[in-house]
Parts: sequence; structure tokens; C-alpha cells
Amino acid sequence: MAAAAASTSMAATAVFASRFPLSSTTKSAPVRCSALPYLPPRLSATAFSTSFQFAEPKRSSLLHVKASSSEESGAVDTSELLTDLKEKWDAVENKSTVIVYGGGAIVAVWLSSIVVGAINSVPLLPKIMELVGLGYTGWFVYRYLLFKSSRKELAEDIEQLKKKIAGTE
Repeated sequence: MAAAAASTSMAATAVFASRFPLSSTTKSAPVRCSALPYLPPRLSATAFSTSFQFAEPKRSSLLHVKASSSEESGAVDTSELLTDLKEKWDAVENKSTVIVYGGGAIVAVWLSSIVVGAINSVPLLPKIMELVGLGYTGWFVYRYLLFKSSRKELAEDIEQLKKKIAGTE
């Protein structure tokens, strides 16, 4: 098999090599040392700009959309938002703790994106993880969302978790 491949590559080289002279008889012609045929130079982008003309599509005048804004649409006042944030920041007692937790959250998101990228680069692992996620979602729907009694149980569990996090329990 290797001898057949070698003989075919030699034959192909011989065919390409026979097209080109081995030495130059005139001083003006450059010597080509490539086994590939000579390709003409590429045309510039300006050569194509005059040869192609695109017609603008006809637009229907039957449908007109007009955008408008109103004060009632829930526009956010940035000065009010900034004053609210400043008041909340001034009310915080341990500012250094909030900064440390915020920085830790940013680092955790960054590290998790690195881990997800590494998992995504392994060939079969993303599809396996999708199957695991679909299986867990199916189990969660069956366990907590399908029946009324289990939905009540889920709501109670969520309320209990809220109390634990807030420290009111």
C-alpha cells in the first residue's frame, strides 16, 4: 500500500515537474521551484466594485411602523437609581465584607466559565452532560411540579431556605 502511494506521488510530481523547465535559458524569466502550476495574480477589490451592481429591493409602503415613547412606559430615571444605590451602600455596615463577597462571586463565575470551557472541549462530555441535565430536569418536574401536593412541598422548602439564608429561623 505504501509503495503504491509513493509511486503515485512520484508520478504526480513527474507530471508537474515536466511542465516547467529545469533551467532558465533567458535571463528575464525567473526559475520556478514549485511543483504546482502558476496562478495569475488576484484582482483587487476595486476591480469587482465596478463590475457588480446590486439593485435595491422594492419596499412595500403598505406597512408603516412608528415608534413613540411615553413617560408611563416605565422609563428608568438614572439619577433616582444612583441615589437609591448610594443610600443602600451608605446603610451597609461591613463594606469590606460586601466587597470581598462580590470579588469572590466574580472569581467564582470566572473559574466556572473556565471549567465549562474545559468540559466543552472534551469530545463526548458535553453531550453526556446534556443528557444528565435533561434527566435531572425530568426528575425535578416529576418530583416537584407535576402534582399539587408536591408543589406545596416545594414552596414550603423554598420558604424554609429563605428563612435560613435571611437568618430569621
